[in-house]
Amino acid sequence: MSVRPFTLDAAIAGDEQAFGEVVSPYVRELHLHCYRMLGSVTDADDALQEVLIAAWRGLDGFAGRSSVRTWLYRIATNRCLNAIRDGKRRKPPEPIPPFDPPRPSRRGEITWLQPYPDTWLDELDNQDRPAARYQQWEAVELAFIAALQRLPPRQTAALILCDVLGYSTAEAAALLDTSATATKGILQRARTSLDRFRPTPDGRAAASPGSHSEHALARRFAEALTTDDIDGVIALLTDDAWLAMPPAPHEYHGRAAIASFLRVSALGRGPRTIRLLDTRANNQPAFGTYLAIANSVQPYPTGLVVLTIFEERISAITRFLDEQLPSSFGLPGIPD
Repeated sequence: MSVRPFTLDAAIAGDEQAFGEVVSPYVRELHLHCYRMLGSVTDADDALQEVLIAAWRGLDGFAGRSSVRTWLYRIATNRCLNAIRDGKRRKPPEPIPPFDPPRPSRRGEITWLQPYPDTWLDELDNQDRPAARYQQWEAVELAFIAALQRLPPRQTAALILCDVLGYSTAEAAALLDTSATATKGILQRARTSLDRFRPTPDGRAAASPGSHSEHALARRFAEALTTDDIDGVIALLTDDAWLAMPPAPHEYHGRAAIASFLRVSALGRGPRTIRLLDTRANNQPAFGTYLAIANSVQPYPTGLVVLTIFEERISAITRFLDEQLPSSFGLPGIPD
């Protein structure tokens, strides 16, 4: 995407409106880049603001040796690396459950993980982008984002730049202020680690995003969960399925552990019932989650649940415990 020379010249001269025209085509993809780097929409919002401020202040030093897009990605990548290095990534407090949950299978580390609305992904124009190692939908799925958070930061950056955005090793090296040889080694280590952190159950291929089978499976899950049909939920899961609940660190692995948690959760909920509203996050089926009391005017939002599907089964359930999330996805929020 080219920028008209006189618009760029005006922006360099200090015209704020011209600056907006220069950077606006890249804002959404820069936000997504920051999200991939940081794993959190909240942190991505903060990072993007820093990127735009830095770009405005440094525009007079833009020499045109690269495209505006590449120059902005350089700023964004380094701002995110600085945020991770300086400990600026927000780690939300661990919520206190309203009931005594069963002992988790393990305690997860990526408690800052947040979902990304598909409506934002729809804003991206992915035509005329260089070929990359990962497909568009694959490079934003929750398992991929979570795995990126487990890599050393520079490995995360190199892998995103080369395998998601399609930059060459030499181009990525320039963006990271290092050599092509060093970047090649960083990238190889990142790919090896990513394969370990991002498991695919039994080697099965993931369902096609938005397919009829995916939609049907999600609806069966919703019907079972909202009627407290725990056996019905468990029947939809792979043998090695897991349940995570960011920002709570509790994770439950395997059908038996998930069933135990869901049964205790249902008892702890008392007379309140679960309501779900369809949405999509990270190119995966999702639901805004609500609790309703009999005869109440409006259910109260509790968060979002995102399903990871492989073939005809659900391999992961991620329940995001944040009552603000439904409104971020265009769903009803907290009642006035």
